[in-house]
Amino acid sequence: MFSQLNGMVLPVATLTLVTLALFTRYMRSSMLEQSIQDYVRTARAKGVSNRAVLFKHVLRNALLPMVTLIGLSIPGILSGSLVTETVFNYPGMGLLFYQAAEGDDFPVLLGVTIVVAIATVLGNLIADILYAVVDPRIRYVS
Repeated sequence: MFSQLNGMVLPVATLTLVTLALFTRYMRSSMLEQSIQDYVRTARAKGVSNRAVLFKHVLRNALLPMVTLIGLSIPGILSGSLVTETVFNYPGMGLLFYQAAEGDDFPVLLGVTIVVAIATVLGNLIADILYAVVDPRIRYVS
């Protein structure tokens, strides 16, 4: 680990800015796509304020693709970033995977792969459960 907080600025900034840019682009695209739908025009024609249309109609429907993106990014969060950890020599699963690949340590490679696979399944499960929270039209019945 880093002995000083200053040493974490660049790795954290790298991972944060890349993730933030990705989420921002997806959210912008989703908001633009939802803002031209018929139900938005209908709400505006009824006299609903722009703020209410934006938050109650457009944002709610634009969050559905973001739930998928967040659910699928969970494995990346848990497994770490291979490139960032390698460049900054930060001890994490990405660096562990890289060093195991260099040293032909197959049990470690398989272990990391299984952890990422389990995180992927759990991320998809969490995204599916969050769909019902974000959109009340989606119900899971037994």
